[in-house]
Amino acid sequence: MSGERPQPMIVAFEEDPSARLRIESELRKRYGADYEVVVGSIDEAPQMLRRLGGSEVVLVIAGAPEHTPALDVLAESRVRFPRAKRCMSLDWGDRSATDVLLRGAAMGDIDYWAARPWRAPDESFHRAISEFLADWSRANRPPYEIVRLIGNHWDPATSTLRELLTRNSIPFGSYEVGSPEAETILADASVGDDRSPVVVLFDGRALVQPSGTELGAAFGLATSAPRGLFDVVIVGAGPAGLAAAVYAASEGLRVAVVERQAIGGQAGTSSLIRNYLGFPRGVSGAELAQRAYEQAWLFGAEFVYGLDAVDLSIDGDRRAIVLADGSEVDARAVVIASGVSYRLLDDPELMRFQGAGVYYGAATSEAAGLAGVDVAVVGGGNSAGQAALYLASHARRVTMLVRGSSLAESMSAYLIQGLGRASNIEIRYGAEVLGGRGDRRLEGLEVRDVVSGERSMLSVAAVFILIGAEPRTSWLPDAVLRDRWGSILTGADAGPAAGRAALESSVPGVFAVGDVRHGAVKRVASAVGEGSVAIGSVHRYLDSIDSDEVH
Repeated sequence: MSGERPQPMIVAFEEDPSARLRIESELRKRYGADYEVVVGSIDEAPQMLRRLGGSEVVLVIAGAPEHTPALDVLAESRVRFPRAKRCMSLDWGDRSATDVLLRGAAMGDIDYWAARPWRAPDESFHRAISEFLADWSRANRPPYEIVRLIGNHWDPATSTLRELLTRNSIPFGSYEVGSPEAETILADASVGDDRSPVVVLFDGRALVQPSGTELGAAFGLATSAPRGLFDVVIVGAGPAGLAAAVYAASEGLRVAVVERQAIGGQAGTSSLIRNYLGFPRGVSGAELAQRAYEQAWLFGAEFVYGLDAVDLSIDGDRRAIVLADGSEVDARAVVIASGVSYRLLDDPELMRFQGAGVYYGAATSEAAGLAGVDVAVVGGGNSAGQAALYLASHARRVTMLVRGSSLAESMSAYLIQGLGRASNIEIRYGAEVLGGRGDRRLEGLEVRDVVSGERSMLSVAAVFILIGAEPRTSWLPDAVLRDRWGSILTGADAGPAAGRAALESSVPGVFAVGDVRHGAVKRVASAVGEGSVAIGSVHRYLDSIDSDEVH
């Protein structure tokens, strides 16, 4: 029918005729209704890729006995269709492709590989293909809209809501105030456009300028302290806190988790974690956090959302987390996994533009609205590298401002290689941000060369600042000992005490895990490990106080 949007394409090139027929058959049967399947030989690939220019190519598959021709095809497809996923097809057990795969992944030409189908249907083949398609869809298709957010893109309040929805994995559509779509939505909800931001829920209810707590309550999340005595209360729902919740709840403990802002902590803002065990294709921080949250919830953990922990009360064997509304969560043991807060640049102009072009670790929620503009990333660590690569798929140009002279000591090798391959990413070393410029939103940065002292203006519509973080521990009483940076001391670092567990603080029954702990390794896997290990210590602590009560 004329006027219909062309179907997105799955393109496969295979040198072996028999394998080509099997791949084509499997692709057409399973995906032919929703995707146009185009199949050819390796020799035909260059001409076919040129002919497909301008089409929406979702996935490119290439395979050849010598492997290098397939890598060449995938490298060319990366240039012609940068948003497409790229997969090398191999026979089961073929280890001869190892070097080619490693080289292709390092250069950014291969996302992963899939074993060629050998029977019909081959569900192992389809699992790989469907994961590629799901990854592409998440990054490139408008989400299913459980809610609709109407506001000014550069308004800080709108930005805050957009980040909360994104980090809590709530599918939403974002509409600019004044657009025809926004006018229709607001009219249907009987809300004026002068009251934005507005969140319209799936059932038609409209939340006008809602707080994060109000938004959480609208989705049925508990936003006040639950009653009763818990075995353990966990402060923070980042990877460490979620791991502790999963293990504690699965082992029969009554568990409460207090989270002030978003499930996943800082890791939830990572667009792609490539080095987490068990996810060879990588996994977004939000997806990993959402899976862990569902796991903990199914085991029976109770979550309290949207309230800050403001104090820790200690009374004999009872501990209580005091929340911002004055309520308390009572427990026999506490696991502190409150993580860290992004370190801010101390400049009044940048503070004025926070949420209006200046963001701290919010690349995943803001990137889609930055298509065709220039942006900057400040920082030289893994989070900054991930943000730059993610932004590069949306923004016209990304400038990384790195104060040091190298990334080698602060960033993983795979990220450095990825940055080097991105044609629209520039890295400026020895660069210090002095301030921001603009009227109602950020329009540029003043940058100083730390070696020469020369100052210049960098025109950007947005800057993402990832220059480290500070532990979120100022709310704790003095009895919980910390180092000079505010990180919680645990085990032997907390002073001599018979029987103190490695992750136990200076207060018996109060444990610290993840980035908030002194000596923590700043990795998601390490945080998950600490969260799970701490629960063994919680069990031993609870057994000890139960034994004391008996005697």
